[in-house]
Amino acid sequence: MAPLIGRRLRKGAATTAVAAAAMAALTASQAPGFASTDHSDRDRNREQAAGESRTPAEADTPIDGGSSYQTDLPPLTTPDKPGSSIDLPGLPGGATKAEAGIPASVLDAYKGAEAALKESNPGCNLPWQLLAAIGKVESGQARGGNVDSEGTTVTPILGPALNGKGFALIKDTDGGAYDGDSTHDRAVGPMQFIPSTWAGWGKDGNGDGEKNPNNVYDAALAAGGYLCAAGRDLSVQDDLDRAILGYNHSREYLNTVLSWFEYYKRGTHELPDGAGVLPSGDDTSGGDGSGSGRKGKGKQEHHAHTLPKPTGDDDSSTPTSPATGSGKIETPGSPSHTPTKPTPIPTPSGADKLGSVGAKELSATAGADFARSPRVKAVDAAGKPVAGARVRYEIRGETDARFIGLVRSATVLTGSDGIATAPKLAAGEKTGSFTVRATVVGRDVAPVDFAATVKARPVPRADVLARLDDKALKAETGGFFTDPLTVKATYQGKVAAQVPVTATMITPDSAKAAQPQQNDKGPYFLDEKGNPVRTLTALKTNVLGQLTLPKILTDDHAGTFLLRLTTAEGTVLDVELTVAQAAAS
Repeated sequence: MAPLIGRRLRKGAATTAVAAAAMAALTASQAPGFASTDHSDRDRNREQAAGESRTPAEADTPIDGGSSYQTDLPPLTTPDKPGSSIDLPGLPGGATKAEAGIPASVLDAYKGAEAALKESNPGCNLPWQLLAAIGKVESGQARGGNVDSEGTTVTPILGPALNGKGFALIKDTDGGAYDGDSTHDRAVGPMQFIPSTWAGWGKDGNGDGEKNPNNVYDAALAAGGYLCAAGRDLSVQDDLDRAILGYNHSREYLNTVLSWFEYYKRGTHELPDGAGVLPSGDDTSGGDGSGSGRKGKGKQEHHAHTLPKPTGDDDSSTPTSPATGSGKIETPGSPSHTPTKPTPIPTPSGADKLGSVGAKELSATAGADFARSPRVKAVDAAGKPVAGARVRYEIRGETDARFIGLVRSATVLTGSDGIATAPKLAAGEKTGSFTVRATVVGRDVAPVDFAATVKARPVPRADVLARLDDKALKAETGGFFTDPLTVKATYQGKVAAQVPVTATMITPDSAKAAQPQQNDKGPYFLDEKGNPVRTLTALKTNVLGQLTLPKILTDDHAGTFLLRLTTAEGTVLDVELTVAQAAAS
């Protein structure tokens, strides 16, 4: 991994030794793991979803692009106990209160993301303080909350060009649409997503119909979904660590985020937008209008986010110091500090049999989530539950169904009752059957297969088609009907949205026939190429159950004509069209 560069003296500590000791106290306790994923699956699916193609050289790019990040630490005093005994000598008055504050829109975005994930992925247990900690390290809370009324940054927050010079080489993937760089990608926005990652993980957090990485509501919700991927439970320390390391695989990054996480959990308050504390040495002028803050004496540090690459259980990607080439992280004027390695996943033992818990047949409608997740129970030779066994769930067969996080496989640990539940399973658009197989990692135990079926979406139905008004539709030959024709579909008295409708000009004398005859004269439509047609099939009602027909034109035939609208299940509406002979010019 490329060395982290441009590190600053950490703010809020009289001595770096005390700061390091305090941070170590916050992060020393790291519980055994709960779940892990096969990152290679997630990488492949993310690249497919984002349409990203990479050269062989780019395939080995570090997860964070080799970029850097904010290294300021919180003041060594707790927000809920100002003036407590751990205040450092010389700490400026009020610094703790200011640092504990989060700009209003930014704080609202974090809490909104927590609420949304609690609804869509309750097992993740995402705390908003984790988003606040990452947002602090990534962009100083959107550069002190410098956002507009919609939560979009007033000036772009851009990382350095990922051009292979001190950083990874990631060629442009968005045509400069997000980062303004059509040659190389840059990290974008308050949560610093690179464009290719945003393409697969972007969310609309403020309901404006857009997914904008520069909007703090969109970025916070996307980051929350990213952290919750692969069935993680963030109340479990190992899952929490893995989620943060997935954002940037650096032990110092993990410790820095955890220190802010603990700090915000102890208390915080709302500040006006734009009144937040900027990272030390930040230069918001940017000079080039980019808002990157990389000019001047103090460089604002950034890193770019991509999805985690396979790392196993080692710490091989710990950044090296440019001075020593070792795994130690050094800051100017401070002693060396060797980061601790992550707690290893327990070695599976004792599981001699695997059995299903609950139904072994699962079904869902295309595009929906499966109501139940596969569950198995691991027991030993005596039939007693085995805790801590690693169970791997794998989707097998031709399907685009995926576990949460867009992965085809995930590994979870059994609980004290020996039960391991697979992450939430979402059906894709491809219908048919496939298998979810559960195996015990590292043990020769018979697998358990679950039969899963994805059914086609039900065709929306309507039992009534009616016009919105009863105005007579009249036109002259060689012209068109000026009044629009709008109909509404309902089913059992309720709005029927997305109902397919066919519109056909039929001969009046065939209206009562089982198969009416299409008229070859009179009113007509135009197809996509501008050719006259008298039947349209690609019509659907909108979310209000309404459908406005395209412009209806007339030829040189006068008279009374009939337009028939038909739904797939046979609901019919006939509309009379009157064409008068145009006056001779």
